[in-house]
Amino acid sequence: MSKLVLIPSPIGNLSDLTKRAIEEIENSDLIFCEDTRHTVKLLNHLEIKKTLKSYHKFNEHKIVESIINKLKNGYRVGLISDAGTPGISDPGYLIVKKSIEHNIEVECLPGPTALIPALVISGLPCERFTFEGFLPIKKGRKTRLEELSIEKRTMIFYESPHKLIKTLNDFSNAFGSEREVSVTKEISKIFESTIRGTIDDILSSFENKKPKGEYVIIVRGIK
Repeated sequence: MSKLVLIPSPIGNLSDLTKRAIEEIENSDLIFCEDTRHTVKLLNHLEIKKTLKSYHKFNEHKIVESIINKLKNGYRVGLISDAGTPGISDPGYLIVKKSIEHNIEVECLPGPTALIPALVISGLPCERFTFEGFLPIKKGRKTRLEELSIEKRTMIFYESPHKLIKTLNDFSNAFGSEREVSVTKEISKIFESTIRGTIDDILSSFENKKPKGEYVIIVRGIK
């Protein structure tokens, strides 16, 4: 039966892959993924052989119509990102939108994502929050931070290791150095760890060590 299925993949520990996700991979006629080299390792681990096609931010606009045609012709298509749930700071929105426009059924399986575990273990309020993902690199960055400086909800950001210090300094300038934050790296991986404190505390903790891994930053909203 024609359907687009978004299949969350492990963000670290391969045991995080659900039984339903494995069944959906097996049942898919065709699987699109960010990096076929990455996803084939997962499929090899599962001992599953499938046709893999690339679907990433550089080609999604070019190939979306061809995927829609496959779906219209009865294909069951799986979409997998390199880690976590497709559409969350990864490609996915465009194909979902187009599928809905063409009355094609869309399903997203529950599964791994970095933002919720980091929020829950932060010790900061988690009943109301806003997910900001990656901040703009240059254009719009200052404006976004100015807007968020009066945000009352807990804020969630993603950041890479080589930009972490810059982002924390930007937060200090926009939110104040005493704003409470929690920084978690490598969720579900061997070297997962969390640092909690003020922005100044966190910056001080990196004075003698270089950030490594992928980070989720949780920032308390304004009181």
